[in-house]
Amino acid sequence: MKIINIQAAKTHLSRIVDNVVDGEEIVLAKSGKPLVKLVPYDTPRKPRTPGLLAGQGWESPDAWDAEADPLMIDKPMFHGAVEEPPPAAP
Repeated sequence: MKIINIQAAKTHLSRIVDNVVDGEEIVLAKSGKPLVKLVPYDTPRKPRTPGLLAGQGWESPDAWDAEADPLMIDKPMFHGAVEEPPPAAP
């Protein structure tokens, strides 16, 4: 990263801009105190078109079938899981 005072940047602006475009990081300073960082201009991306893939997706006919769901079980899922809390002491 290169720090250049504003007075020097006025004199060599076109060379500084070329260096920034080539990838060099340059910070402009006033009296040695950094103020701004010069970065190359990046062209904005065009906005996203909503619904671009509309109608191209599909789902299996049994995708929401609860009877075939392997996670629907009658016993605890985790080893050592407790089904009921222990009885309270009197």
